[in-house]
Amino acid sequence: MPLTVLSLASEAVPLIKTGGLADVAGALPAAVEPHGVAMTTMLPGYPKVLAGLTRAREVHRWDSLLGEPARLLAGKLGSHPLLVLDAPGYFSRDGSPYSDPGGKDWGDNWRRFAAFGRAAADVAGGAVKGRRYDVLHAHDWQAAMAIAYLRFAPFEGHNVPSVMTIHNMAFQGYFPPSIFSGLGLPQAAWSIDGVESYAGVGFLKAGLQLADRVTTVSPSYAAEIRMSEFGMGLEGLISSRGDRVSGILNGIDAEEWNPETDPALRSNFTVKTLSKRLKNKRALEAEFGLEIDEGPLFIAISRLTWQKGMDVLPEIADHLVGNGARLALLGSGDKAIEQALHKAAARHPGRIAIRIGYDEQLSHLMQGGGDAILIPSRFEPCGLTQLYGLAYGCVPVVARTGGLADTVIDANVAALGKGVATGVQFGGVHYHPMATAISRTIELYRNPAEWRLLQKNGMTCDFSWKRSGAAYAALYRQLAEG
Repeated sequence: MPLTVLSLASEAVPLIKTGGLADVAGALPAAVEPHGVAMTTMLPGYPKVLAGLTRAREVHRWDSLLGEPARLLAGKLGSHPLLVLDAPGYFSRDGSPYSDPGGKDWGDNWRRFAAFGRAAADVAGGAVKGRRYDVLHAHDWQAAMAIAYLRFAPFEGHNVPSVMTIHNMAFQGYFPPSIFSGLGLPQAAWSIDGVESYAGVGFLKAGLQLADRVTTVSPSYAAEIRMSEFGMGLEGLISSRGDRVSGILNGIDAEEWNPETDPALRSNFTVKTLSKRLKNKRALEAEFGLEIDEGPLFIAISRLTWQKGMDVLPEIADHLVGNGARLALLGSGDKAIEQALHKAAARHPGRIAIRIGYDEQLSHLMQGGGDAILIPSRFEPCGLTQLYGLAYGCVPVVARTGGLADTVIDANVAALGKGVATGVQFGGVHYHPMATAISRTIELYRNPAEWRLLQKNGMTCDFSWKRSGAAYAALYRQLAEG
C-alpha cells in the first residue's frame, strides 16, 4: 500500500501561481510517486482554481467553517488527486490570492487561511469518508494553522504526523491577539508553545512550533534561519527545534524547462548545439528593442524588491553598460525600484530595457537567449531562476546565500582548473561586490572556451525532482512509521 500524504498549499501550478511555492506544490505529487507515496493536494477555491476544475464532485460539506458555509470538491491536479475548499465567502474575490485588486492585503486573511487550515485538519483526521492520510504536509504560513488544529483540536481526536515547509521566512502570517477568539481553538493554544508569538497570533510560528518536522527548500537556508540576520525573529525557535529542522533542495520540472523542446524558444538547442542559442538572443534583443552586438546580454527576471537585491541594480547599470554589456529585465514590485530602473533605461537607450509585469513565455525566451542571469538576492530560501538558467546555458551570477550558494559553483581559479564551475558568486549585496561580479562575468564571456565550459557544466547538472522527491518520501515514511 502506498503512503498517503495530504499536501496543503495556497497555490499550485498549473491552476494558480504567484511565486515559487506554486511550482513546488504542483511538482511534488509526481516527484514522490515513484517512491511509493500517493499525494493529494488541497487548495483554496479561488475563481481561477474552480475554473480549472473538470468533473469535480462534492465529497464533504461544512455548514459553518469559522462562520462561512463551505464544501470540499474532489478533482485532479494533472493526473494526481486534488481537493479544493469551495468557500465563496472566503475565496470568491477579484485580485490575487492574498490581496485586493489594489494590492492591499485582505483584512480577513487570518480568517480565510485559518478556515483553510481547519478544513485540512478535518480532512487529514478522517472527516471525509474513505479518505485517511498518513502525513499532513503544510506549506508556508497560509497552511500552517492546519498543524495547530491537528495538535489542539483534531477531528474526533484523530491526529496525524505533520511536516511544515518554509518557502520564505519573511512571510509569517502575524496577526493581533484579538483574532484568537475567532479561531475556534481551546484556550490552551494561547501560549508560547502554541500559536502565541510576540503577544500576537503567528500562523507560521505555530506551524514551526508544533510540526513533527520542519523543512526549508535548501540546506543552506536551513542553517541561515538559525541566525538573526535571516531568522526574522524566529531564529530562537528554529534553533530550539535542533535536528528536526532540515533542508531539501527544490527541483524543477525538467519537461517544462527543457531547451531541446521548449515551444517558447525561437530555436531549440542542446548542450551539443549551443550555437543555436544565438537565434534566441537575436529574438530577445528585438523583443526588448536592444542594440545588436556581440557583447554579453544580461537578464533579470524577478520581483523588484529589497529582498531580491533589485534596489542595487540601478546603481550598477552605468558600470554594466560601460563595460560593453546590455540588460533586459522582466519584473514588477516596489514602485521606487521600478522608477529607478526606468531612469537607468532612459540613460542607456538600446542598452537597458525594462518590462514591468510578468510573462511566462517571455521568461523562457529570456533564459534561452540571455547570456547571464543576475540574481543578487539578500536572502534566497532556494531560488528557481538560477536553476532554469543552468538548464538553458544562461550563466547565473548570484549572491552567495541560501539555495543560490547550494546550486551555483563559483568560477574561481580552482573550480575553473578542475572544470566544475557553473556560474559566478559574490558576497554582499552592495555596489562594489556586484560590480566586481559583473566585471568577472564579462571577462569570462570574452574567453569563449571558459564560457562554453560554464554553460555545458550547468546544462549537464541534474536539478530535476528525482533526488528531492526521494528525500521527501523518506521523511514521510519516517514520520508515518514513527
